[in-house]
Amino acid sequence: MSKSDHPRPRRRRPLLKVAGAFVLLALIGYFAVQYDSTNGGGGAPHCTASMRTNPTLVDMTPEQAGNAATIAAVGVAKGLPDRALTIALATAMQESGLRNLPHGDRDSLGLFQQRPSMGWGTEQQIMDPVYSAGIFYERLVAVKGYSRLPLTEAAQQVQLSGFPQAYAKHEPDATVLTAAFAGDGELTCGGPAPTTPGDPEKVRTELTRIFAKDKLHSAPAEPRRTPAAGQEVKEAEVTFVEKQDGGASAARGSKAMAGWAVANSRGMGIARVSYGRDGWVAGEAKGKWQQKGSQGGKSGAGDPYGAEHDEVRIFVAR
Repeated sequence: MSKSDHPRPRRRRPLLKVAGAFVLLALIGYFAVQYDSTNGGGGAPHCTASMRTNPTLVDMTPEQAGNAATIAAVGVAKGLPDRALTIALATAMQESGLRNLPHGDRDSLGLFQQRPSMGWGTEQQIMDPVYSAGIFYERLVAVKGYSRLPLTEAAQQVQLSGFPQAYAKHEPDATVLTAAFAGDGELTCGGPAPTTPGDPEKVRTELTRIFAKDKLHSAPAEPRRTPAAGQEVKEAEVTFVEKQDGGASAARGSKAMAGWAVANSRGMGIARVSYGRDGWVAGEAKGKWQQKGSQGGKSGAGDPYGAEHDEVRIFVAR
């Protein structure tokens, strides 16, 4: 065997190891920065749902979070129990991945892959998340004893799917989402603050459209507070106030409203949300809700920590 036939010595191996170590460290640093910024201010928007009694965390894109929030809010507005919300959310997770798809099997569309040819509505109606969630709930409550059925069986009686057992695997995550939007859980959404103005009337219209029939909230044309002398309020405010004697149902609706506002903050240009003692500010605190005082918040005009116990304050960038 000639010298040229022998394998070359692997002199570059140490250099490759060093280079590989640098690449690994760079990737770790990159993802650490991305994680922090995603949940704080500068990175890609990202939402996480959690609940106090369950260690499971459900990660979502803003699109998925916004659709989940709408599905939950429609159920809350209809006065339905948590079980109905969980069934609806699990169904949408299976059918569309919580995305409002303009296509599907045959003529299936939207969050629940409903078919115009099967009497679910027009294409335009089905592509409206409020409508599609509403008609899903209408057909769900028509199922006798749906709340006592296994989730996959209840969903199947509505959907008539070719893969009826597929819904079951989404039940744990759907339970967490239900708690985040209507119970003892929480939704956090990190990412940068809005850089373009939102439309407060669009926010008011969408939430009024969802909750118009529950009669447990009012949306004053003007928020309760006015700026103090010499104080500039940088956002337009939309306020929803619970009706007197609304009780737990009204409080549940307020929780769903606040969660909807945070989940839809990116698309709606929402900069701040306040409910009770808690406030959420886009681009701050890694997307987490903060209690009054924990970030030095002081009650007053434009302050996200200054909501009364019976109101939801939403601040839209302008």
